[in-house]
Amino acid sequence: MAESWVDSAEALGSDLHLELTGAGGRRAALMRALRDAIRSGRLAPGTRLPPYRSLAADLGVARNTVADAYAELVAEGWLTARQGSGTRVAPRADPPAARRTGRPAVRTDSARGVNRADGGRETAPRPVHSLLQGRPDAAAFPRTAWLASARRALTAAPSEAFGPGDPHGRPELRRALADYLSRARGVRTAPDRIVICSGFAHALRLLSGTRALRHKAAVEAYGLDFHRSLLAAAGIRTVPLPLDEDGARTEELAARRDLRGVRAVLLTPAHQFPTGGPLHPERRATAVDWARAGGGLIVEDDYDGEFRYDRRPVGAVQGLDPDRVLYVGSVSKSLSPALRLGWMVLPDALVDEVLAAKGEREGWASALDQLTLADFLESGGYDRHVRRMRRRYRRRRDQLVAALAERAPHIRVSGIAAGLHAVLALPPGTERSTVRAAASHGLALDGLAGYRHPDATGPAHDGLVVGYATPPDHAFAKALDALCRALPPGENPR
Repeated sequence: MAESWVDSAEALGSDLHLELTGAGGRRAALMRALRDAIRSGRLAPGTRLPPYRSLAADLGVARNTVADAYAELVAEGWLTARQGSGTRVAPRADPPAARRTGRPAVRTDSARGVNRADGGRETAPRPVHSLLQGRPDAAAFPRTAWLASARRALTAAPSEAFGPGDPHGRPELRRALADYLSRARGVRTAPDRIVICSGFAHALRLLSGTRALRHKAAVEAYGLDFHRSLLAAAGIRTVPLPLDEDGARTEELAARRDLRGVRAVLLTPAHQFPTGGPLHPERRATAVDWARAGGGLIVEDDYDGEFRYDRRPVGAVQGLDPDRVLYVGSVSKSLSPALRLGWMVLPDALVDEVLAAKGEREGWASALDQLTLADFLESGGYDRHVRRMRRRYRRRRDQLVAALAERAPHIRVSGIAAGLHAVLALPPGTERSTVRAAASHGLALDGLAGYRHPDATGPAHDGLVVGYATPPDHAFAKALDALCRALPPGENPR
């Protein structure tokens, strides 16, 4: 029987799980099992079935039993058989019924371009275009260069790289990052102070288990609610710092009564997310002075640090004081969020704590991806890709600005000196209706209100967060057209 299974696997190359139950003999049971698998959708139309000999060996039945069952199901229309193509599940006029989820099934009314639930109520159409922030152009991933780095990395990898992971991260990647971050971002570090993670959210989870973040932390008044939720789940209260055109008002760290006891502040100094703009040099220095005076910590999210268009990239705050600034970066914007690769550059005093929080086994970042990224950095592939994408995203930004100047000159756009998104200021009270109008035009985008800290003081501003990196090149013009059609009209001149 063992030999039959080996032969079957070699001939088939894939497995098919069927349970033969019920009365009527093995052939009838096999036919029932195949009909049920097709009817339920588990075997989709076009799926190639195993050859007679392979399936017979797997199921422990005679070869003629399988052949007869296939032949009868072909005659009934469940299967098709063609010379050279094998036996396949036949196309069916009606797809299997959707699984019940407790929600009404949704179907598309192609004549009107809207979706309708079973009750006939119109809902917003599924997005055709996306201008959501935080997503690079997936089609621009450097597949050829990445594959070349992967081949080189696998060829040179030591055997121990294929064993259990090290929570510190691969030494090859930590060395490459120390060189790159020093050269490109002004970070002062050594490989031993770098811990590999899967991105900023993972870094927050790890830091929440250390003394770096305790009970209360200051954050920018606008930012990702997801990050605030992670901290809240760890029992850490977040206190918002107001923002203006110079970034977070870090002078309030030492002045405000409700910020007493805060020993950590989370900042996006290279390009404030989502409002845009770098943190002013004086406010950078003020934050560092605050951390030094009170034993505090700055957690620097180097969001979009590599994508500046109007001048040289702003260096990392970490370079001002490596013992008081914890630097976090990732490839989610520069390469792809699918890689799940990020890094923390830690003060010496926190390295052991973070490694203890992470645990003995690396469960997040693939060692093979780490090795590939190390080669990609050292070979210059990463620099070339970033420069190429910087040019592409700048063209996207310029297209967005030009379209708004032509079709919506009353809309002010900001945050365009860097990053992958811009903020469009809207007339008061129009944000929700504009987001709904965009959805009606098949466009997905975010309003600014969703990023505002619930405890933030001062006036809230209506606006849109427009991610111009997401659409592929061929769809970008149509996405901009949908955006311009959704924007509120300007005042008519008198």
